[in-house]
Amino acid sequence: MTANRNLLGQPLQPCSMNPLTGWFRDGCCTADPGDQGRHLVCAIVTEEFLAFSKEMNNDLSSARPEYGFAGLKPGDRWCLCADRWEEARQAGCAPPVVLEATNARATEVVALGHLQAFAAEETDR
Repeated sequence: MTANRNLLGQPLQPCSMNPLTGWFRDGCCTADPGDQGRHLVCAIVTEEFLAFSKEMNNDLSSARPEYGFAGLKPGDRWCLCADRWEEARQAGCAPPVVLEATNARATEVVALGHLQAFAAEETDR
């Protein structure tokens, strides 16, 4: 089942436990029919991407204690909405992608080649 496979065709690896990410807040970019945003791309967020996301009315850098969210900082891994990652790519500010932790279903929204072109370097992990 591709829902739990990564872009390499292997079992989906965790994206981040700190900060805790994923639609289910289980650390993984797991696909789920209830996830309208398709939080499938495990990215290493950058300052440039965080500024872009804030401009798009999705402030990921500010703390939201009422939701137990401390806010993201550059270098954090986070399961991004596939559509937002693609918007960032088109705007020239897509963050690096962790291929092992990105759900294969992301390719329903983003071309595999685009995700591979932004693969995180081994030193980014």
